[in-house]
Amino acid sequence: MSQETQGRETSGATTGGLLRYVRGQGGDEAVTEVLRRAGVDATPAELDDQSRWWSYDTRIALFAAATDVLGDARTMYEVGASALRSGLAHGLVLLLRSMGTPRQVFRQLPRAVQKFSTTSTMEILEAGPTWAAIRYRLHDGYPHSRLDCDYTQGLLSCVPQIFSLPAAEIVHEECQSDGHPACVYHLTWQRRSRLPWRRTDDALPLDPELHALRGQLQILQSAATDLVASDDVDTVLERIVSRAAEAVLAPAYLLAVHAPAGGPPLVHGAGVAPQQLPQLAATLLDGGDLGPGAVVVDVVSARRTHGRLAALYRPGDGAMGDESAMLAAYAGHAAAALDLIIALEEARTEAVRAGSLLSLAHELAATTEAAEVAEVVAEALPGIVGCRTASILLWDAASGSLRAQASVGMGPVGRELLHSTALRAEDVPELVGMLTGREPQVIRSETSSPVMRRLLERLGTSDLVAVPLLADGVFLGAATAGWRRGEAPAQLDGEVLTRLRGVGDQATTALQKARLLQTVRHQATHDALTGLPNRVLFLDRLTGAIADAHPRAHLGVLFCDLDRFKQVNDGLGHAAGDELLRQVSARLRAAVRPGDTVGRLSGDEFAVLLPGLEQPADAAGLAARVVACFTDPFRLEGREVVVGTSVGIAVHGTDGTGPEELLRAADAAMYRDKHDRRSSAPR
Repeated sequence: MSQETQGRETSGATTGGLLRYVRGQGGDEAVTEVLRRAGVDATPAELDDQSRWWSYDTRIALFAAATDVLGDARTMYEVGASALRSGLAHGLVLLLRSMGTPRQVFRQLPRAVQKFSTTSTMEILEAGPTWAAIRYRLHDGYPHSRLDCDYTQGLLSCVPQIFSLPAAEIVHEECQSDGHPACVYHLTWQRRSRLPWRRTDDALPLDPELHALRGQLQILQSAATDLVASDDVDTVLERIVSRAAEAVLAPAYLLAVHAPAGGPPLVHGAGVAPQQLPQLAATLLDGGDLGPGAVVVDVVSARRTHGRLAALYRPGDGAMGDESAMLAAYAGHAAAALDLIIALEEARTEAVRAGSLLSLAHELAATTEAAEVAEVVAEALPGIVGCRTASILLWDAASGSLRAQASVGMGPVGRELLHSTALRAEDVPELVGMLTGREPQVIRSETSSPVMRRLLERLGTSDLVAVPLLADGVFLGAATAGWRRGEAPAQLDGEVLTRLRGVGDQATTALQKARLLQTVRHQATHDALTGLPNRVLFLDRLTGAIADAHPRAHLGVLFCDLDRFKQVNDGLGHAAGDELLRQVSARLRAAVRPGDTVGRLSGDEFAVLLPGLEQPADAAGLAARVVACFTDPFRLEGREVVVGTSVGIAVHGTDGTGPEELLRAADAAMYRDKHDRRSSAPR
């Protein structure tokens, strides 16, 4: 039977004790054979885990297989009788020993049975100084097994041995397997005073209390080693729950600790229905009452309070003695292990952050475009800040709005929403705070402005930190880090803000550099007076257009030269000449198609790149549009001035193939046009 189909009816203390006995009698081969014959696919380690429980059918199948493999009809009685020697929950032995006498132990046995099985009920009919009568009944719906009865008798017989007395003698005349309503056991044992000063051969070779104390110490040491050897928080939590069963046998366990980096608590349980875990964990962490059947201890170290650990019993059942002290011993080891793991995790995280910061610096050093800067910074923010989402928003002074340039962690829909949203100061008070006070903003969806609340809810973000990107007091934009509900650290205005500010400073420097380089590149490739591409950029675009030209499309170049430009400069001054050139550039850009390029080559010489012409003759039509835009006079220095133009046309393939060759051909055609118009002008 697979573990997934197991009921929680038999404690791992029972199955583990059985396998230890079998191993002692026949070795590991015998254990393997027992599992094979029983049809159990769990490993010996899983069956020995006292935090796990198994079905009644699995228990009986293991009992039967062990009896067959060892070939001894009394196997199960011996398994029970040797429980003290085979490592029966040392914590339970110490609890029973603390009760003082076998009589007191037998009176508490009905409560002890719950630690091993949920399928039976024990009742003490009478208990005297040296005798007891016990009624043991298997619940309805479970087939009674004599092997289970033998095991129970063996366990009962060793109770006096807890006090270094010989085993109890048992008379069993009523068995549920024979049709009786229940099994009835009559036990007798010797008084302590009847023992001679020296132990008899029937006594245990080692005092059970000392044996249990040694075992408890070994388990604690093993637990400490096991927990410290864990390399992540989840593994530690799982092992804490598993080890808790060695301190306190119970049907269920619950562990809830605060997440080291903030967010929802980390919860591990055994024997608790998954749907009940969140509510029980919240109650446990809040110090609420889990009921009388719970043993609860704090998982706390000298450095911090991590959470709480609980052993849970069924309604009506409860702990025996001071089990909280035993559970607290394990919780102390657990807290120390969590301290170590958290410290290691923090060290790893800081190492990753340091590496991310160094990588970010290297990437930004090689980035020359503002858009690339935004992408690089946004990608780096989750690793450095520890956020779920991140974005870089840039300020558009012309529209007075903040727009996303880059974002991560939002998914396609969220990304599209953010990048299509313009945040304006009149709609977003949080933006006003950054524009006027130049201060970071911690924004929570439930307390934010209506516009921000709607945006954050649609993005699935509950908490957001935004820092302004400032260069010499000029607002460039903002860097943001966001978290989903319940994931944000408790404090967002501390270390998180410090890290975000540090990244923001790097982003600001990189954006300044990118904008400076953009300005330098623009100045190097554009005419300072008109803003048009200069000769270098025009030739570069012409070269690219030639390379990308479609075989069935044609490419043309217009070369324009102004008429009477010298007279304007001489008559009205160079300021008027400059203004004329600016007005000419504006008219040329309005006359050509959207995909065409107008450039100022030098002085009063302009050129137009005409890609994608359907016919070579189309260039002449565009040239006519250029000439027509000079029909209306220009207004300079309060006067209307008529200025014309001469236009030359060159077509790729017809007038040349290279960019310089085409430009020379268009220049020559322009001079011919100028000459022809002068020749035809009336004298």
